[in-house]
Amino acid sequence: MYKSAIRTGLAILFSANLLQVHAQQLDSLKKIGPQRYSFSTKQLKAPAMLIIAGIASNGKGEEAIKNEVEEQRNALVPKFHTTIDNYLQFSPIVAAYALDAAGVKSKTDIANRSMILLKGELGMLGTVFLVKSLTHTLRPDGSTYNSFPSGHTAQAFAAATFLSQEYKDRYPWMPYAAYGVASSVGFLRMANNRHFISDVLVGAGIGILSMKASYWTHQYKFGRKKERLDKKIVF
Repeated sequence: MYKSAIRTGLAILFSANLLQVHAQQLDSLKKIGPQRYSFSTKQLKAPAMLIIAGIASNGKGEEAIKNEVEEQRNALVPKFHTTIDNYLQFSPIVAAYALDAAGVKSKTDIANRSMILLKGELGMLGTVFLVKSLTHTLRPDGSTYNSFPSGHTAQAFAAATFLSQEYKDRYPWMPYAAYGVASSVGFLRMANNRHFISDVLVGAGIGILSMKASYWTHQYKFGRKKERLDKKIVF
């Protein structure tokens, strides 16, 4: 039963990530350069799947998926601890600006890109803080009542969405790398006994959706007075 619960949770996370990568690749026009992005309902599938799965696995009974996964973690790696997840959550953002500094230009200019990132981060942080305050869920290690959802995972997936969007047309493998790193943050949060699988799944969905919303709503007013953006693509 425990192994089945773990497989279910991991399958949800991986399948949602693959769906997200596939959707981005289908929406891309393979054109490198500044463009607007419009709303697409199919881009809601991956974050919606993650959030719904997280809520569904957030039961309070002993047989709830989150508790079964937690019990298995305690049986297999009870003393596991690492701090690398504290840094990995920001690594896609660092990679995006490092590539640009190295001369590998991103799709969006630095002013608009930075504003998109700022709005996405504020949206993600505000949503995570609000939900944590409303749910008041005890962490699996019993330390504090702010477990649901996982802020680290939300940050990692928001950052992965940012990196993927800026470089997926130049490097088709970038979404796999970006979301792979983000997924590892979620796994490490569970392995560190800081979060349940439900926290991680919902956090991932919030992270993706927050950054997407920032791209969808951005008006590209910074440093673009002489440049027309008459082509739209779906993000």
